[in-house]
Amino acid sequence: MARPHIEPFCDRDVPFKKMNMKGFPAGMQYKMLSLDTDTGACTMTVQLDAGYSQKPGFSWSELEVLVMEGELQLGNKKVGRGHYVFFPAGYAQPAMSSPQGCLLLMMYNTGEPSLVESDTNHALCRVDRFHQTDSYNDVPWAMGNIAKPSVATGCMIKLLNFNDRTHALTFLYCMTPHFWQDNISYHDCAEESYHLWGDSWMMQFGTVPTGGYFWRPAYISHGAFASERGCVALGRVDSKLFNYFHYNPWATVDENQQRAAARLAQRDPQLYQWMVSNSHNHPHGPEDFELTMPRMGGSLASREPDPKQAFTHSHGEGGHHHHGDGKAHGHEH
Repeated sequence: MARPHIEPFCDRDVPFKKMNMKGFPAGMQYKMLSLDTDTGACTMTVQLDAGYSQKPGFSWSELEVLVMEGELQLGNKKVGRGHYVFFPAGYAQPAMSSPQGCLLLMMYNTGEPSLVESDTNHALCRVDRFHQTDSYNDVPWAMGNIAKPSVATGCMIKLLNFNDRTHALTFLYCMTPHFWQDNISYHDCAEESYHLWGDSWMMQFGTVPTGGYFWRPAYISHGAFASERGCVALGRVDSKLFNYFHYNPWATVDENQQRAAARLAQRDPQLYQWMVSNSHNHPHGPEDFELTMPRMGGSLASREPDPKQAFTHSHGEGGHHHHGDGKAHGHEH
């Protein structure tokens, strides 16, 4: 099961929970924003308590971190608000600490949260993908042109990460005051967003405030958009971003999928025929490290989590969820 559609949701409406997974020291609390119950991939708001200290170690999943409040010590480097780090799977993260505490956004994109104590990179880690930046001060705003067709004037972008294999993107975006776009859009990819400051409005889902979040699977119509006072948010998509624009707010996922398939048939008819034929097969190439690293509770192939390493989360009135029973579940708000 992929991550379910979560929208609208605001993390200010739910309490923090203690992180109790193996490998993580005391002093970490989290709010689960979205979760893939098959792989454990997730996005969390994380609070590190004052005095938190973590030894060097790597994750079996790629990990993205954005500092939202406070200061974080990364090895010999002290970083603050807006600092962004991308750790490839298997990258030896430096020792981390926060004497005064800090608030983070953490995205485990290819597996469940994990921390294996180590001061060396895994042999198969793509170390060239590691990077970090002060996203607030060192990256300039640019016109919102990471997708075609482009969005309306008044939406600006800071690109933070690009995956050369999947074309996944991570970026900051801002809507300037009185921004508006009157059409409806959908994409071939899943997308998520967390509002760092300000609010925006969307016709189907209402106002997204500071702390507002969504995980939106592919082909879900969304729009029109507006922001009276402006906003700054972190956005992420899991594959190539293309904007399908139309003016039917009642278009269904099936209709949007068919429209996207029709576009592919026009652009590349041979590829379309191969996709829809019943006789094709998919030969397996070299195994991908990030897709085959063992999970903390078992191998990715077995999908058998270890109950001892379960952790729990809740989404407001959506009820209490337990990880470790192997059962899929959805989120209700």
